[in-house]
Amino acid sequence: MNVLEYLQRDAVALAEAVRAGETTAAELLQLALKQSERAQPRTNAICRLMEHEARGQLAKPATGPFTGVPFLIKDCAQDYAGLPTAYGSKALSGVVAGAHAHVVRRYLDAGLVIFGKTNLPELALKGVSDSRAFGRVNNPWNPAHTPGGSSGGAAAAVASGVVPMAAGNDGGGSIRIPAACCGLFGLKPSRGLVSSGPGFAEYWYGASSEGVISRSVRDTALALDVIAGAEPGDPFLCAEPGVVFANAALRDPPRLRIGISTASPIGTEVHAEAKLAVDNAVKLLQRLGHEVEEATPDIDGAALATSFLHIYFGQVAALVADARAKGAKREEFELLTRVLATLGSAISAGALTTQLLKWNGFARALARFHARYDMLLTPTLAHPPIRHGEGDPSTAEQTLLDMLDRVGLLGLLTRYGLLDGMIDKIARDSLQYVPFTQLANLTGTPAMSVPLHWTADGLPLGVQFIGRLGDELRLLQLARQLEQAQPWFARLPDWVMPS
Repeated sequence: MNVLEYLQRDAVALAEAVRAGETTAAELLQLALKQSERAQPRTNAICRLMEHEARGQLAKPATGPFTGVPFLIKDCAQDYAGLPTAYGSKALSGVVAGAHAHVVRRYLDAGLVIFGKTNLPELALKGVSDSRAFGRVNNPWNPAHTPGGSSGGAAAAVASGVVPMAAGNDGGGSIRIPAACCGLFGLKPSRGLVSSGPGFAEYWYGASSEGVISRSVRDTALALDVIAGAEPGDPFLCAEPGVVFANAALRDPPRLRIGISTASPIGTEVHAEAKLAVDNAVKLLQRLGHEVEEATPDIDGAALATSFLHIYFGQVAALVADARAKGAKREEFELLTRVLATLGSAISAGALTTQLLKWNGFARALARFHARYDMLLTPTLAHPPIRHGEGDPSTAEQTLLDMLDRVGLLGLLTRYGLLDGMIDKIARDSLQYVPFTQLANLTGTPAMSVPLHWTADGLPLGVQFIGRLGDELRLLQLARQLEQAQPWFARLPDWVMPS
């Protein structure tokens, strides 16, 4: 098999080729490494190469539905025994994992050959991937733009043909955002469908889910079959899917009733291209026989954003405190991380609990919406993939925050509410490009970004579908139907294909 043939097959097809004796796992690994060698200078998608570990995997008998397929895991929560899980941070680059995460073990048991870890923003905190420790990740479609985040390295690797799919996780849109930025398919599973253990019980209080970013729907469906299911010690047992996703997803969905909304839930601007992406998706859905109409869940978007930011700040504070207990130095963290940790530490237990209790109301309101509509369709992003640095706080804001943090005033001023205006502005600025994705995280529902639109500038811009809790199958069936009607698998940046 040559590089061109490698790029023309998804993970399912590559595994079939290995089983048929048309190629070997060793040959596929070499092709992946060769493509990575071409792509890495452009994208910086991989932050840790694991060729030695991959060679060790090849020495063992390979079994499983993805036998021999090269694969990348995200350097966040996806522990690989004996290696650090750095979370994009210098502060954590020496903390070695003692055991595989359950999801990593399942990937390995499925026959995937893990040969590297993908880059991300520090502690997976942003919708862009600009780690100071490992360098920023560039969008394969245009290196001046972000590939999204926090699974930006995963998306950049898939969009540049290094692997047909890669592991991600999604606590506020971190699978869907980079999928939308890079012209890929990204599904966030329902809360609890995939184990976060043994390192975590409910990562981000259950807002975060494990999944993959891929070029084909059937790859994601089969990957979900591989990783779905609770593990001993998990805080609860999720309902068994009751189907084999890889098989059941091949059937067309019934006629669906889909509500659409293009208005930002936090009142910020939505770019014309994002609205056009939804408009075009609506036309395609109608041609396929689905019923589509304007409809929005009865949820206060600003309140949901506030609730999300409270748990966001609180989780950063806990992660930094844990890292400090393991020997990390505070100054090793980036400014934004330090600021968020201080803000999180200033939030009282009562205030955090109050915000967590609001999740119930959001979930029940979305369930009422889903009693009438099978899915909610929105833009995935409110704006095409932004240029590097476009959403950062101003230099003056960063200087002030750094000074206040270093002298110990930031937490004190926050407790007395004296920085509420600045904090609200930074929070609003950080969510203005990605206001649509957090709803599925706080409600625990499955959601997907589907690559149906490219902008006039040639940048991908996906659309999002949010389904009922536990209804991954219906999302996958619709995604496959859309994929057949408007194929995207072969659409890659020009430089990716060998000349």
